[in-house]
Amino acid sequence: MSITSALVLFAVIWFLTFLIVIPIRLQTQGDVGKIVPGTHAGSPEHHYLKKKAWITTGVTFVLWAIIVGIILSGWISVRDFDWMNRMGPPN
Repeated sequence: MSITSALVLFAVIWFLTFLIVIPIRLQTQGDVGKIVPGTHAGSPEHHYLKKKAWITTGVTFVLWAIIVGIILSGWISVRDFDWMNRMGPPN
């Protein structure tokens, strides 16, 4: 695995995790009862994005380390996903 592949894998896992973490503990204007005129009641009042970004980074690092370890150990390889036998026999 090259450095570029590792960074892309980290970024993909980070964004997927962030999209999962964003709605957790989100307080909307409708929940708080202070709806600003011209906005939707579902607009966030307290979103805590900085804290969620740090939590996402920590969770992502753990998941990334596990996945990179599996890839580098060779426990799972590309040949494991060659269900049509298009790669031919290994050398």
